[in-house]
Amino acid sequence: MTETRMPFRAEVSRLLDIVVHSLYSEKEIFLRELISNASDACDKLRYEALTQPELTGEDTEFAIAISIDKKARTLTISDNGVGMTRDELIENLGTIARSGTTAFIEQLAAAKDKKGDVNLIGQFGVGFYAAFMVAQTVEVKSRRAGSGESWCWRSDGKGEYAVEPDPKTERGTDVIVYLKQGEDEFLDVERLRFIIGKYSDHIAIPILLNGEEKPANRASALWMRSKNDVTPEQYKEFYHHVAHAFEDPALTIHWRAEGKLEYAGLLYVPGMKPFDLFDPKRRHGVKLYVKRVFITDHADGLVPPWLRFLRGVIDSEDLPLNVSREMLQNNPMISHIRRGVTRRVLGDLAKLADSTEAYAKFWDNFGAVLKEGLYEDEEHREDLLKLVRFRSTHGEALVSLEDYVGRMKEGQESIFYICGDNAERLARNPHLEGFKSRGIEVLLLTETVDDFWPTAVGAYKEKGFKSVTRAGEELGKIKTTDGTTNETEKKTEATGDLASLIALVKLTLGDEVKDVRLSDRLTESPVCLVADEGDIDIHLERFLKQHNQIKTPSKRIFEINPKHALILKMAGRAGASGASDALGDVIWLLLDQARLIDGEALADPSAFGKRVNSVLATAIG
Repeated sequence: MTETRMPFRAEVSRLLDIVVHSLYSEKEIFLRELISNASDACDKLRYEALTQPELTGEDTEFAIAISIDKKARTLTISDNGVGMTRDELIENLGTIARSGTTAFIEQLAAAKDKKGDVNLIGQFGVGFYAAFMVAQTVEVKSRRAGSGESWCWRSDGKGEYAVEPDPKTERGTDVIVYLKQGEDEFLDVERLRFIIGKYSDHIAIPILLNGEEKPANRASALWMRSKNDVTPEQYKEFYHHVAHAFEDPALTIHWRAEGKLEYAGLLYVPGMKPFDLFDPKRRHGVKLYVKRVFITDHADGLVPPWLRFLRGVIDSEDLPLNVSREMLQNNPMISHIRRGVTRRVLGDLAKLADSTEAYAKFWDNFGAVLKEGLYEDEEHREDLLKLVRFRSTHGEALVSLEDYVGRMKEGQESIFYICGDNAERLARNPHLEGFKSRGIEVLLLTETVDDFWPTAVGAYKEKGFKSVTRAGEELGKIKTTDGTTNETEKKTEATGDLASLIALVKLTLGDEVKDVRLSDRLTESPVCLVADEGDIDIHLERFLKQHNQIKTPSKRIFEINPKHALILKMAGRAGASGASDALGDVIWLLLDQARLIDGEALADPSAFGKRVNSVLATAIG
């Protein structure tokens, strides 16, 4: 079979251009990436050989070999791991597996121009391409374990690659880097030894440098070492390896559980959002080992879905070495480990919360995911309630529930919140006017999960959660900042011209609304729509409607501000003249206005336009 030449997918070509033009701050990082890939290949074969020992045969000692050829100006990184077939070479090196989207490339290109964001590429597991920073050509020769064929992938990184048969007789992969002129430092043994010690000392597979028998790394599992025997730099580099990331971790959690069930854990909270954080599969990034043997990247049930941002390793001493991935989810030992991991992580997050700035950054990255636990994990809900933070009408700083309850007003029985898509817009919502006039704090909830967890949780310290879109009765009992309530005013104002207006609004709108009443909550806006007690929250209903979960929307209560100048003029007109086309148009426009403010689409935009024109013509005339 002859050589086959193929073009890179368009996004790969763009990626290579970004990488080659110094996305990475240090060129030496390419060696770390190639060593990490080799280590992963050995781990995968070690697992497959548990059930198919013929894949390794007599070659059961895994190793990574790095060799130099100064005359040919090549640096070769070899492993005796799982290897790749022809199709796998094309899939893994000719495309960007699972993350090859135009949106990713646009984000990456933008990040290149922002200081501090240049390591974004590490989130996507495409570090192999870093080799082109120092290479004029890269060859990848590979033979899949158990296969009778070997293949060579070759490219100069300038638009296309070639694949052809190769005479390689041993399983595994050789990555041959043909160095550019000026990259002679990577042909120096001592320079390579320094890079390996700096970045790859934690690799649990021996790295043999240029034929030496003694490994250039310690080749011991970092997570099994004592915490006192691990430096901050080693922790950081292991994070880079296990998470395929380049930024520093936000939190490092290293411990050993002893007793009835023994296991070691080395987990990290990333410093940046992983690209797949909101993937529907909700997979975590914690590798499972048994007695230092890699089992799987995604053990179902090892970590709850709402902690899926975690990266790292759990190594069990008690699970059977031949445990299958299919049996893991229902294994009681996995359930025991999951509870222990969850308690440990929540405990360390509680400590991190003492640092306001660091925790705010963590919350910005992962708060939306952590709140999923409020909805689905009753066992850990109490601890999670102490960790959750919110934006609120109290100020710019994040607010805990403990902060909120401590600031509740006299007579306030509920924790008030409002759901929407943007905190700044929510803060200007008319529903909040009455709360602001009473100095009542309102939580501004902007994540999809916020529509669901308050109902599931119910209360915090016996204070129920209540949406401001249906909090009218309780609001009327709380004093305003001038020391009064609206109860007395409300009874007298619903007479005379205002009573006539309410009757006219009910007649005009008919079944479009559930009821019409005077409002306790409005101080600046003329009208708003609210949910009746027991009805579904307005924002949640809109979400469910968008996802075809409900077909018939609930009728809302139309509230009128009795002190607003427009309402007073309308009341006077209604009291003096009764119904009129002009007054009817204004009533419908106010209903449409309330709907628009709540984020709803207009049922009849054409009718809305005609009413606007009619009212404007009357005003100008």
